[in-house]
Amino acid sequence: MNTDIPATSQLRTNEAELIKSVCDGKREAFYELLQPYERMVYATAMSIVKNPADAEEVAQEAVLKAFANLASFRAESKFSTWMLQITYNEAKMKLRKARSHLYESLDDQQQTDEGDYYPRDFADWRPIPCEVLEESETRQAIQNAIASLSPCYREVLILRDLQNLSIKETMTILGLSKATVKTRLHRARLLLRDSLAPGIDGSWIKGQDYRKVRSW
Repeated sequence: MNTDIPATSQLRTNEAELIKSVCDGKREAFYELLQPYERMVYATAMSIVKNPADAEEVAQEAVLKAFANLASFRAESKFSTWMLQITYNEAKMKLRKARSHLYESLDDQQQTDEGDYYPRDFADWRPIPCEVLEESETRQAIQNAIASLSPCYREVLILRDLQNLSIKETMTILGLSKATVKTRLHRARLLLRDSLAPGIDGSWIKGQDYRKVRSW
């Protein structure tokens, strides 16, 4: 029996009440509505602009835009999905204004002009011991590998594996088809695996001395 359905229903009911309160003039209710998603908003912005200061600015702009347009929110989607879609659009707009196209792809044949980030669980890597992931060297290697992904792969990876959003929510935020989301996610996981694999039994960069990253 799935116990998540009642919990999800209750959450959406509570959010609907908070949205009504904000629209009725109780502005303080907006923070209560937003608070569970603050980290997700910042993480989504950071995954695209790759700069803490810019991510903070994007997050603030997204929050202000969400507050100003809350009355137009339609409960057909979850508030979190709507909020992240605004954040995504704001981050993309900032990139366009700054003309930031400095990202280098791990896959030379698949280079595009989009965003960035890091996952939580990807394909065959789930057996990785939690204590090992806490080691700064390993964590940095993973972050570097994700930061090297083409934006189109990074964005899907972030939303699905880090934010734990559903395929449908990811489709809505990125404006992609279901097939495209699945294809890009699969490709992103493979690229990440291939990028990290040399750290197991070879050097990170061809020609350099072997440097073991994983301790198991």
